[in-house]
Amino acid sequence: MKLRVALGSDHGGFHLKMAIKDYLNRQGIANHDFGTYNAESVDYPDYAHKVAAAVASGEYDRGILCCGTGIGVCIAANKVPGIRAALCHDTFSARAAREHNDANILTLGERVIGPGLALEIVDTWLKAEFSGGRHARRVQKISAIEDQYRGREDRVVVPCCHDGE
Repeated sequence: MKLRVALGSDHGGFHLKMAIKDYLNRQGIANHDFGTYNAESVDYPDYAHKVAAAVASGEYDRGILCCGTGIGVCIAANKVPGIRAALCHDTFSARAAREHNDANILTLGERVIGPGLALEIVDTWLKAEFSGGRHARRVQKISAIEDQYRGREDRVVVPCCHDGE
């Protein structure tokens, strides 16, 4: 299977996204840039949503999002059911995000890390595979939480915190 990667950023992550896009192209990894296409100020949720929807639909296998810190796009992407976006600023976290959490979107902060480290993180994340096993049970529990809230915007379910009481 040839990996397909959706890319997106706001203005704060635009230059980092372009470096990642160039890297993916050099590696022969299929990708699509969902914007933004310049460094003019935009709202990060718009681009995080586009990438997350493309990954959740199965049109793309994985996504990479960049903003100034990586935090905003991570929060926004994780609102889409089926998305497990992980903010990673080191290779250990990137590998663990794939192996343990089956993260399907990587988020990075241009104002936090430089392009050299970012490309190492991207490479590590793209090469890592989900380990399954006990981790699959945990990812299934995350999906069950999503299912509990899906379509229930008018009612928030609060889990009991007191086992046995």
